[in-house]
Amino acid sequence: MSGQLTVRPVTRQDYEQWLPLWDGYNAFYGRSGPTALAGEITQMTWSRFFDAYEPVHALVAERDGNLLGLVHYLYHRSTTSIAPTCYLQDLFTTQAARGQGVGRALIEGVYDRAGQAGANRVYWLTHETNHTAMQLYDRIGERSGFVVYRKMF
Repeated sequence: MSGQLTVRPVTRQDYEQWLPLWDGYNAFYGRSGPTALAGEITQMTWSRFFDAYEPVHALVAERDGNLLGLVHYLYHRSTTSIAPTCYLQDLFTTQAARGQGVGRALIEGVYDRAGQAGANRVYWLTHETNHTAMQLYDRIGERSGFVVYRKMF
């Protein structure tokens, strides 16, 4: 580690460094090779970060001009609150950056922005086998006790 870690909004100039992080995140969750996301999904995801009418946002962690991680989050309505709710959808750091506080800094960056937006809650999901990440999550959040069900179409 040399320079200071900065968490900031993604810019259009970050695409070339953001894309390998995005691909790494998707590979981690088994979305690579034959099960990879379609290219148009990646392009739409990227474009949403820069569309003022979209509730989807992205932050990156940078040190010495190199992106070390990403976090994507969005705001949505809730039937149990007037304030918006923030869903932290994607979080990923490079293998070399793990254990250096990058993931925590990205989550805290979302906490800061959600608070500024008037949100009263930030929540996220992780796979039950992601034990390393859960060690961090257990320190900076609380388990809700809810189980997620889904049906894919």
